[in-house]
Amino acid sequence: MLFTPLHRALGLQPGALTDEMVNEAITAGIAETDDLDWKKPLPEAKSLSGSDMPKDVAAMANSGGGMIVYGVAEDQKRATDRTDVGEVSEAYERTYRSVAISGIHPPVFGLGFYRLGHGTRALAVAVPASVDVPHLVYRGEYFGAPIRNDADTVWMRERQLEGLYRRRLDDRRNAGQRLERDYDDLKRGLRLEDRVWLVGVARPRIVPSGVSPMEQHDARRIIVDASTLGLVLADSQLSHPLASVADNPRPGLRRWVSAPASDSDSQKWKETWASVHFDGSVSLAAAMGGMPTVRGEDAAGNVVNSRRVEWFVADLLALVKTAAQVFNAVDYELYIGVESAGFKEIMITITDGYGSTFYSSRPIQHFIPVESAIQPGGTDASFLEQVRQVALDVVSQAGINTLVTIASPAT
Repeated sequence: MLFTPLHRALGLQPGALTDEMVNEAITAGIAETDDLDWKKPLPEAKSLSGSDMPKDVAAMANSGGGMIVYGVAEDQKRATDRTDVGEVSEAYERTYRSVAISGIHPPVFGLGFYRLGHGTRALAVAVPASVDVPHLVYRGEYFGAPIRNDADTVWMRERQLEGLYRRRLDDRRNAGQRLERDYDDLKRGLRLEDRVWLVGVARPRIVPSGVSPMEQHDARRIIVDASTLGLVLADSQLSHPLASVADNPRPGLRRWVSAPASDSDSQKWKETWASVHFDGSVSLAAAMGGMPTVRGEDAAGNVVNSRRVEWFVADLLALVKTAAQVFNAVDYELYIGVESAGFKEIMITITDGYGSTFYSSRPIQHFIPVESAIQPGGTDASFLEQVRQVALDVVSQAGINTLVTIASPAT
């Protein structure tokens, strides 16, 4: 659900951002704050890089995120009237995003655009909170770090910059520790003696503020939608991991957990556990070894078919994408590891379109965990490329450089 500074200023519950809310803000004379900025004109696309736009966006990002609303006149910082910003095209939005990337360092990603109104149109730009603070704006040979000071935008001084750089390093260190904790929690209780498992966790780089308990139907929707998306990302002829979990998530510690749908011995090769946390984190653990071969025989517990690896990666990143849409998260930190007990090495096999099976060029004796930053809100092609890269990071450790079920973005 969307909850913006405008919702908060009007005393509204999370919900859609509407044109009526802008009118209510004007009627109430809502004042600008450190996370709400009224702008009367919308800068032209050709002059965006030389306008105040990079400074305004960087200031919001440095201040914990906020919203800039174009098409609202103000007096003494209070909204007084509306002006028409005209038609906001997709090309203008792309240019705006491009300037936020090229004109601000580090770049500001994940901007949200909301076109409001018909006769008198407004544009609301949501700037997410960032862990890459401070964001700098360059003007020729000079640079500065803007920040919001109540309703004004000012330039940081040295001590403020020092504090934000220290916070960036602390946030990265803490994020890694949280991922490790989530990973350790997930792998406990898995039956590792008879087969190899893949375990993956992903956590928003910026944890949503005011985290509250999630309803079961919300968690179920995230998992069901991810299961559908996983089939789009990687064609599964047998059973991808999320198809093997129950559709009634159980409550866990600040999370919902989907257990395996079946506990019969014949289904052990596809045992899967999935969870969605109240803070937007997701996790997936799936048995990899022992998958039936094309001849109907069960492979050894340490023999993993590359297709199942691809299905796992596709489902895990599908969980990331569907959770990000619900939690309005921009960036995720991803961690994937291999867990087993009693196996000295792992073999990955490739099955081609004719049913022939080939072993990887080398056994994996020590799997290096795959870590990656995922941006789920981009284009379908850019997201698919991220899925491909993570999958290749896993299978390449067995000397494999080909994906079987995950399509190329060009196809």
